Amino acid sequence: MAVKTLRVFLLSLVCLAPPAQAAKLTLDDKVARWPRATTGEKVDFATRMGRAFSSLSPELDMNYFIKCLEETANIGNPGDIKLEQAVKICVSVKKDAAD
Repeated sequence: MAVKTLRVFLLSLVCLAPPAQAAKLTLDDKVARWPRATTGEKVDFATRMGRAFSSLSPELDMNYFIKCLEETANIGNPGDIKLEQAVKICVSVKKDAAD
């Protein structure tokens, strides 16, 4: 009886468990991963970058990073460029345009 109760309990835990979260994009990911990422992953990453860099310029927001990273990922072959480098390029382009 105890085994059956334990089995029912474990089954209910598995069924009621929240779905696994998608892997977040990180600065160490390659730019080539960007086009294959889900919209949620892109928005999450761009939001984090917007929060990190908005003190430099309010224009460095989520929308800017989504647009810039889309363009960076879709121009030619990004090769082994990491998202960290692409973010630095996006910030630099915006900074140079403001000067």
